Amino acid sequence: MSGARTDGPGPEVHTVTDDQVVVYRGGEMYRYEGLAPGTDHVLDGVEVRTLPRPPGELLTTIATVNDVHIGELDCGRVHGRDDIGPVLSVGPGERPYPEMMSAAAVAEISAIDPELVVAKGDLTSVGSRKEHEAFEALYRPAFGDRLAVTLGNHDHPVAGACFEAEPVAFFDLEGATVAVVDTTRAGEGGGHLDAGRLERLDELASRADRPVLVFAHHPVADPELAPLVGGGSGLDEASSAALVALVARRQAIAGWFAGHTHRNRVRRFASTGRVPFAEVAATKDFPGSWAEYRVFEGGILAIHHRIADPAALSWSERCRAMFFGLYPRWALGSPEDRCYVVR
Repeated sequence: MSGARTDGPGPEVHTVTDDQVVVYRGGEMYRYEGLAPGTDHVLDGVEVRTLPRPPGELLTTIATVNDVHIGELDCGRVHGRDDIGPVLSVGPGERPYPEMMSAAAVAEISAIDPELVVAKGDLTSVGSRKEHEAFEALYRPAFGDRLAVTLGNHDHPVAGACFEAEPVAFFDLEGATVAVVDTTRAGEGGGHLDAGRLERLDELASRADRPVLVFAHHPVADPELAPLVGGGSGLDEASSAALVALVARRQAIAGWFAGHTHRNRVRRFASTGRVPFAEVAATKDFPGSWAEYRVFEGGILAIHHRIADPAALSWSERCRAMFFGLYPRWALGSPEDRCYVVR
């Protein structure tokens, strides 16, 4: 067990793997390691069950970040409004928080040495070339050709995207195929899947000899969320319906993993069974997220990580205050939204 200081409330279980649990309580971070898979534990007063370890060998590890927002200066501002507070920023002379959070995430991801790192959009704040170059300077030296990127709505303003992404990019790894899909439309917050993207994904899944994990910026449409944030909450309804129908038809697709909403959440549909349609919280603020996908011969584990660097923890703890203190309830999600068995 190892501890690191934070200032937040607890208990909160941020990470559960087959042999490790990370708990935050009373301003302390506790990491419990060497646990038995698929077993119940009481750790720092918290009841938690480790994930079952899938059968066979570990074949591939994939890591993701999303909602990095390099270039952002104010955290918690929504469409220029200042009345939902507080709006947070770093002090004079301090490193901008998006760069600080990303640098810490890069260090943690580098430590697990994944075969592929996927940046799922909103890499920049306003889609400028300078911001994209700053993103590349943080991530590319560490991961090189292992880094796959796609656009988010912040990267694709009306004036045009500052970098290009393939509509659908495929990566064949041992034990899994990864599809990275661009779901953006110029000048719009919400996402869309045109016929070409759906056809390419369908064709890949039809001939896949291994699980297909699909990563994109936008999640499927959420009717409950739309009245709060408008049509920019995810994919449009037609795209969402087409995607769910595709996944129901092609059992090789193991999950759709998105960002955009700055929250951890997993949704499932009757027609697609246990296939997760997941959202992962932002890297740039609370809880300071990156995700790991461990592909075994007999299954896949999805694991949420909170960036544990002391400066990153201090910043993410400050971000608890956003949106009148309601942000943690929105962003963190349930334990089952953060760490789960994919198949």
